[in-house]
Amino acid sequence: MKQVETLQDFYQTKFNGIPENLSKDWGHFNVFQLDPFLGAAAKPVPYRRRDFYKITLVKGSGKIFYANKVIEVKEQAIIFSNPFIPYKWESLEQLSSGWFCIFNPDFFKDFGNINAYSIYQPQGIPVVELTEKAYLQFVQIFEKMQQEIESDYLHKYDVLRSLALELMHTALKMEPANTAKYAPGNANQKISMLFLELLERQFPIEGAFQKIQLKTASDFANQLSVHVNHLNRALKEVTNKTTSQLIAERILQESKLMLKQGDESITEISDALGFNEVSYFNQFFKKLAGTSPLKYRQS
Repeated sequence: MKQVETLQDFYQTKFNGIPENLSKDWGHFNVFQLDPFLGAAAKPVPYRRRDFYKITLVKGSGKIFYANKVIEVKEQAIIFSNPFIPYKWESLEQLSSGWFCIFNPDFFKDFGNINAYSIYQPQGIPVVELTEKAYLQFVQIFEKMQQEIESDYLHKYDVLRSLALELMHTALKMEPANTAKYAPGNANQKISMLFLELLERQFPIEGAFQKIQLKTASDFANQLSVHVNHLNRALKEVTNKTTSQLIAERILQESKLMLKQGDESITEISDALGFNEVSYFNQFFKKLAGTSPLKYRQS
């Protein structure tokens, strides 16, 4: 598995250079048209986590792979990516146009908590399908961003924050049911969201040298400063699953990705995922997946 992609990696890969303002105290923001990166110029987007936020507007079709779901874009959509949840794109050659903006966590420091929005929650829906009319509405916002970032206005980054928030809130209004599901106020929902975020931050495994640190319900309860029974009740109410079930499902998902996409041995995968013996990993995998890790890798 490859390492986390940084903003420096992004600029080096896309533009063979790093902008001078990348380390400014107010954070970093930039906006681009997607078109130059499509068609013959399209490069694979590997499964990994990034250390920055990205909002992408696309026209065309494609698939986005997350650890626990695959979302297909059929015509046009806006996609919200954050530093906590790894993903990859497929079928980029079928996209025809679009825009994207990137910003690091410091850009919204002291300007609210965007991670509370459902589009940035581990169990939320980060992709919003759009009508042609809605697509054009978002294009106008991105065009304003482009005009603003090229301007000499002293407070242009405040304007860009407002425009980025406009993208988020416009999308959230189009998903009222999803927004309501993750609205703050319910203590069990808050605990569940914190647990899921903590769980997701352990992945992807970026090589045999990395090991997950939180493996049991008690590990997570201690990290969240709640009793393990309280955590179980909260997750059962919100997800209808126990803490151990959610941990096991996520470890299984990661093991499948490592078996199919990584070059680590089964013993190395077993060790990285917290199993003391490879035989325990084999039993775990076969029980949940119905086949052995070796047969799954070969299938």
